Amino acid sequence: MKIAILLYDRFTALDAVGPYEILARMPDTEVVFTAAKRGPVRADLGSLALTADAALDEVTSADLVLVPGGPGSRVQQEEPEVLDWLRAVDATTTWTTSVCTGSIVLAAAGLLTGRRATTHWFVPQALAAFGAEPVDERVVFDGKYATAAGVSSGIDLALHLVGRIHGAETAQGIQLLTEYDPQPPYAAGSTKTAPPAVVDAVRARFGAVPS
Repeated sequence: MKIAILLYDRFTALDAVGPYEILARMPDTEVVFTAAKRGPVRADLGSLALTADAALDEVTSADLVLVPGGPGSRVQQEEPEVLDWLRAVDATTTWTTSVCTGSIVLAAAGLLTGRRATTHWFVPQALAAFGAEPVDERVVFDGKYATAAGVSSGIDLALHLVGRIHGAETAQGIQLLTEYDPQPPYAAGSTKTAPPAVVDAVRARFGAVPS
């Protein structure tokens, strides 16, 4: 299986690296990080970069494509080279996927029109603006399109995908190997469980778009 993970300036690192850690452990899998040009691509917090080993025009097909989110996704929603590439590679995929605001980039490419999808809780209206149907769920499948909500949910998405591709036992084995057993000290991982004051503070601090 060939997996292409899109990189762009100011992507959120865990959106890409979390799913990579799970998906790359599938049998007979090749992962390529791709961007507008080869070389390092800086993540949103500035101190980390991943290397794109292939330019977009070098990746003409993939079995699975994944688009991470991040503040830089706003630029990608209007970037013809990226949108054209997504449309072209989508014609070859078995799975077209995203994490966080990466789903808005897919929607901007016209790939989620009329489809159920999720994104970061800050910006569901952006999905609707591009013709998708926003769903308040952690992971959403609609045909071959699979979207995850904010950042850490990309790990859940990847395990769902492994289960659908190779079966539950393989997915469970990878979950055990990576010791993915979340036990956070606070129940503040969603707007449904976080204290209202915390939700208000996060909204006030970050405005309309997560950074």
